[in-house]
Amino acid sequence: MGSLLLAVIYLIFISLGLPDSLLGSGWPKMQMVFDVPSSYAGYVSMTICFMTIISALISPGIIRKIHTKWIVIASIILTILGLLGFSFSRHFFLLFLFAVPYGLGAGAIDASVNHYVASNYSGSVMNFLHCFYGVGAVISPSIMALALRYARWNEGYRWTAYLQIGILLVCVLSLPLWDNRTTHTNDEISESPGIIETLKVPGVSLTLIAFFAYCSGEATCFLWTPSYFAGTRPELSDEVIASYGSLIFGGLMLGRLISGFISNHLGDRKLIRIGIIIELIGIGLVGMPNSSHIPAVVGFVVIGTGMGPVYPSIQHMAPHNFGKRHSASVIGLQMASAYVGSTFMPMAFGHIQENMGIRIMPAYLLLFALLNLGLLETAYKVIKPHEAPLLSG
Repeated sequence: MGSLLLAVIYLIFISLGLPDSLLGSGWPKMQMVFDVPSSYAGYVSMTICFMTIISALISPGIIRKIHTKWIVIASIILTILGLLGFSFSRHFFLLFLFAVPYGLGAGAIDASVNHYVASNYSGSVMNFLHCFYGVGAVISPSIMALALRYARWNEGYRWTAYLQIGILLVCVLSLPLWDNRTTHTNDEISESPGIIETLKVPGVSLTLIAFFAYCSGEATCFLWTPSYFAGTRPELSDEVIASYGSLIFGGLMLGRLISGFISNHLGDRKLIRIGIIIELIGIGLVGMPNSSHIPAVVGFVVIGTGMGPVYPSIQHMAPHNFGKRHSASVIGLQMASAYVGSTFMPMAFGHIQENMGIRIMPAYLLLFALLNLGLLETAYKVIKPHEAPLLSG
């Protein structure tokens, strides 16, 4: 039964990844249909992320009162509403309306399932979990590419909603698997301290800013990778450009798959260091002047591969670094900080590239990769580990 539950949790993370790459993949075409500036994608993304921040911040309180399984069901339903709403939108302003359930559906489920896995499973399982997020995020750009080729961008959202409905049905059928399996986790959360007390714990603030930096770069890639190719390689077709939205997600999936096999041997900190070095190599490939677009294609995959272990490893370290009493609050704050980066930095890049050109993207990514590495290395020096058995690297 435990293996079946873990399989369902992996499926939930496929569901979580499905909506995240659609906007970036469809935006070059959506922008033309709605007749708005390219930077307006940042406002839609910001709205989605803002709602996710809200649900992430209130997630510890929700988890105290509601079983994780019901949070999962409610969140997937909200996501389906958001996707269907996008698919029926004929005016740009309607995207903001449906961005509300779109974003709310992500935060609480992300925080609750991440905390459950960080508290009950190894770093290997955590990396595999986020690998399945990458599976979902890789699938949806392909769906959007098919929609652009055979129908319209709206169908890309609608077909993805149908997939989510199928996953929802599986989750409903799996509800008995969750019985008696989250009680101890909820008991720990009931004793969890508040935000102010958690922020006073040594190292927490530094990891929050590091998470902000990581997700600033990640979300910029999520949203603007297809636009990078549209702006630098105008000879490419709409469907090819849309399909390139999966590059970063394919890299993430690969990085987390590899990390799942080696994380218990290397530890979280070494994984993060190696990952950021690989990310820097990828950024160099994207920024390299070349007559062909292939190095940039490879570069975005390499960037994603390097980013792969960073997010799950930081979250998996939370019980070890800050104690299980603080871990739920820390993970909730980390996710809120991450979504602040995801909210504002892609939008900021949208305005920067309108004035300086989309080719500035590698330099923008480099800034956040170096900031992420520097802040985490500083945090390690002030953190006092609480769980000796966990590998720290």
